[in-house]
Amino acid sequence: MKLDLTSPVDPTDHARGTSGGHRLVVYGDFECPYTAAAMLDIGQLLNSGASFEVVFRHFPLRSIHPHAQAAAEAAEAADRQGRFWEMHNLLFGNQLFGNQHHLEDADLRGYPERLGLDAARFEADLIDPAIATRVERDIESGTRSGVDGTPSLFIDGIRYRGPRDPASLRRALR
Repeated sequence: MKLDLTSPVDPTDHARGTSGGHRLVVYGDFECPYTAAAMLDIGQLLNSGASFEVVFRHFPLRSIHPHAQAAAEAAEAADRQGRFWEMHNLLFGNQLFGNQHHLEDADLRGYPERLGLDAARFEADLIDPAIATRVERDIESGTRSGVDGTPSLFIDGIRYRGPRDPASLRRALR
């Protein structure tokens, strides 16, 4: 079954890589080990010089990942200080390297200092309702596009269900 991305990428999306070519949109959950592994592989592919743009959209699976929503909101609060990707990498990196409790409130509160963020501003941004609204926007766009789990990938607007290792993704992005 071929599903299309219903919400086009816009300037408010979190994107990195080379724009103007292929685009990989990832709906992910910061508490999902499969998303963490996929983002590691995607990062390796980007670092190897592959020419594509990756866009990350939030899709916290709140029913099974109790800390995913808070983590998504923390990433959005970091974005307000221009550090979305650094928070993204910190959240997934801690998960991949064995910190099973990295998304609990006490740990999340320590991340701004680790990233050199203004902690008071970060705390204020976390309680701004616009942060939760931003995460909800991604969830709604994913739901409209048929996302039912994480990670869900779309290459150039078409759902990709193949292997997510760097070599397979490189072939799919050609």
